[in-house]
Amino acid sequence: MLRRRPPRSASADDLLTTLGQLTAQAREGAELQQARVELAEALQREMLPATLPEVKGLRAAATYAPARHGLDIGGDWYDGFTLPDGSLAFCIGDVQGHDVEAAAFMGQIRIGLRAVAPHAADPGEVLSRANDLLLSVGAGLFATCTFLRFDPATWELSSARAGHVPGVWASTDGDYGVAEDPGGLPLGIEPGESYPVTRRLLTTAGTFVLLTDGVIEGPSFEIETGLAQVTRLVGTRAGADPATVAAEVMNMADCTGHTDDAAVMVLSFDGPANRAG
Repeated sequence: MLRRRPPRSASADDLLTTLGQLTAQAREGAELQQARVELAEALQREMLPATLPEVKGLRAAATYAPARHGLDIGGDWYDGFTLPDGSLAFCIGDVQGHDVEAAAFMGQIRIGLRAVAPHAADPGEVLSRANDLLLSVGAGLFATCTFLRFDPATWELSSARAGHVPGVWASTDGDYGVAEDPGGLPLGIEPGESYPVTRRLLTTAGTFVLLTDGVIEGPSFEIETGLAQVTRLVGTRAGADPATVAAEVMNMADCTGHTDDAAVMVLSFDGPANRAG
């Protein structure tokens, strides 16, 4: 009866060679992922506006923070621009997914909103047209968004939401709360979706804050807890410098242990006595 000889044990050189190959593959994978993250972050920052529009009596500021661990880049954005009729448009949103694809889709949404806004009657129509436009390109992604239009002639702030987290408001007379306005589905899901419009007359000085869920949700906090903390903070900052408020709200994200990217936009408006001139 013949006996099979046991297989020869791998030599130390063989093991070192195999280990070196695995290490090189891991390094290549890490370098590729880092390159994608850096590209996504570059796209993200290039597409965010350098400044936001303002008029006498209304100031705006915004801030963006990349993901804490550098892996979830590219989903959040904000924008602000002046419409042909003199109204100011502001929007904030969050794209499903991350990395380069999300950053590119975010750019499509931003351009789409700017393209349709001058031809739409209100924020609800802006979102509806943008939704159908995004579905027509077949990207396969969706995004939440809040769109605001401020009319400096009437001091009306109109808004519509597409599946986005609610905003937070505060007035200098001591009132504050969450803007639980009705909304519609996120952009890019269902054709022909409609978006209700909420209208507010800014009769007293105050602050309106828009944010993404990366600010208020994380491993340490449920989204309701984070939103409640931001609401209390904003309640003490009514009418304050918007850049300061934006920074303070963004600091709240550190409490949540967030891993997502995050964006905050703040509008601060004066009372009637300080608007003219």
